[in-house]
Amino acid sequence: MQNRFFAQATPALRTMVRAAVLAVTIPFAFQHTALAAEKVLLSYEATPSAGFHLPRLAEASYDDRATFSAEVLKEIVPKIITANGLDPEALETEVTPGGYLLKTNASLQTEGDLDDATADRLAGSLGYVFRQYSVLASRLDDTTGKTGFVVVRFPQDSLNATVAQKFFEAADATKKGLGGGYTAFGDEQIFLNVTNSEGKPYSGLDDAAFQEGLKRTAASFADPKPEVSSSGKATARFIGNDWEKSKQGEDYQSLLGGADGELVKKLDEIGRDYASLVAKTAESKGWNRDQ
Repeated sequence: MQNRFFAQATPALRTMVRAAVLAVTIPFAFQHTALAAEKVLLSYEATPSAGFHLPRLAEASYDDRATFSAEVLKEIVPKIITANGLDPEALETEVTPGGYLLKTNASLQTEGDLDDATADRLAGSLGYVFRQYSVLASRLDDTTGKTGFVVVRFPQDSLNATVAQKFFEAADATKKGLGGGYTAFGDEQIFLNVTNSEGKPYSGLDDAAFQEGLKRTAASFADPKPEVSSSGKATARFIGNDWEKSKQGEDYQSLLGGADGELVKKLDEIGRDYASLVAKTAESKGWNRDQ
């Protein structure tokens, strides 16, 4: 979403998605009418997409990314949540597989009962500190939603990075267009038929074809045997920043009260802790070594 769902976007795709304001990060034209009682899922990555010299990060293993993500979850994510005036214990965050263009990386998923304004502010805070091009905010089964979705549920404790990647590849082989991206949470692999600013799905598939392809994949997939547990409409939007144009995170800052605002100042302080963790890991894993 860099959000694991659209993490580490290629320059070509970033240009394509950048259409109106941001690089692969523009908030799309979905209605912001969800109630506070409805759960929102924020999808993002812990490894930075900009602002750090990490020429070998692209070569990092899933396990190394997952280990780093777990450290970030423990040391940094609670600070960001607290800076937003929220209780970290009221939100659930997991290190999970996340897929983009047929590749699975470690991602973070934060779920909780948040209204849209609070969810967007938290998403922007996470994206700002972690230097993400985007954070995906989604609500499933939203009656105002315009984005098709399918949830594929696996037997308890059987969904891991290997299984998720295998299903991802099987879905794409079943119907081209299904290999764009997914998020995962618990035992569920979630596919969103995300659209551009004109309402056209990036998958090239309408919602009926998108759902039918995933149902066929689930029916033929084995070991472990999944099932389509739900499908329908969701709201989904990207909160983000074009780091190539807004190198200080201005797009995020404007959402968060401005560069001189109290929240951004708190996040800048947290960002220094995050940068130290990135530097330590990059040195130990060789992510900062030139080719």
